[in-house]
Amino acid sequence: MKEVTQILTDLKRKIFKPIYFLSGEEAYYIDMISDYIEKNVLDESEQEFNQTILYGKDVDMNTIISAAKRFPMMSEHQVIIVKEAQNLKELGKGNGGDDEDNDSETTLKKSATTSNALASYIQHPQTSTILVFCYKYKTLDKRSAVYKSLQKNHVFLETKKLYENQLPEWITNFTQEQKFKIGPKASYLLAEYLGNDLAKITNEIEKLVINLKEGDEITTDSIQDNIGISKEFNVFELQDALAKKDILKANRIINYFSANEKEHPAVMTLSLLYGYFSKILIYHFASDKSKFAVAQTLGVNPFFVDGYVKAAQNYSTAKLKDIFKFLKEYDLKTKGVNNSGIENGELMKELIFKILH
Repeated sequence: MKEVTQILTDLKRKIFKPIYFLSGEEAYYIDMISDYIEKNVLDESEQEFNQTILYGKDVDMNTIISAAKRFPMMSEHQVIIVKEAQNLKELGKGNGGDDEDNDSETTLKKSATTSNALASYIQHPQTSTILVFCYKYKTLDKRSAVYKSLQKNHVFLETKKLYENQLPEWITNFTQEQKFKIGPKASYLLAEYLGNDLAKITNEIEKLVINLKEGDEITTDSIQDNIGISKEFNVFELQDALAKKDILKANRIINYFSANEKEHPAVMTLSLLYGYFSKILIYHFASDKSKFAVAQTLGVNPFFVDGYVKAAQNYSTAKLKDIFKFLKEYDLKTKGVNNSGIENGELMKELIFKILH
């Protein structure tokens, strides 16, 4: 995110703001900024007396504001980091946040008062204090006084989860920033299996590069060896088999999935297959079928375009219509709807048969 890069750049240049309100669905960026502030703004000798870590479930807003108004001791700044700030009742719905507050009327009035106190502090902060709110998985009501006050002379960040089609590129860029390489197939494989949890992705990449030298490449083999993904039996290979209508290979893979349902839950396989066949349908209706235009339309690396072209040759729009009907039907069956006790593994075998025939 450009905003995150700018915030970190300013912090490294020692350009500090009185308040950092870090919010949104993607906790990875919130942690990245708060961790940098915690470890780098003050040196070790200053941190003992001038750095305070608070938790939203254990404090109220009055305590936070009182701490923020203190002056630092033998230091230019004091740092106060409020972790899990989403648990602060004073930032419930109607007072800045987006959740309902189920407390009594008296408590609600108290919350409104203390939230107004926060809005007042935001307008006139202690300039020697760096106050950080880590407001994960939520964001503020943009109509609130707190939100409006934060827009002036402070940092307000709202993070969002990446879309699935953005993950391979993000993985490639992150790996390059760590001074390693990764190919499109390897980044796709990581994205498919780790999902859009950026913290989980970065942790796995850090494990993968432990034994690599700077400039080395993370390969599909190293991913499969170290993350527990089978080289032969994974969703990537299943999609490849379906694209080519390789019945033997597809059946071998789905049989493996059925026997190892804990590692290959039906809900995950169904979700990935839906995304895969959706891209094939989009390809059919693309006006520009040149390689790079298709890659942009599908949101994939050009490396994968040939696979989608081959799949589109094997699956007409009429067949795709049937496949989406099957996917919906078996999604419901795996959830117990119109299912007379058939196990998910057997249901997935049925589904793959219907897709291929």
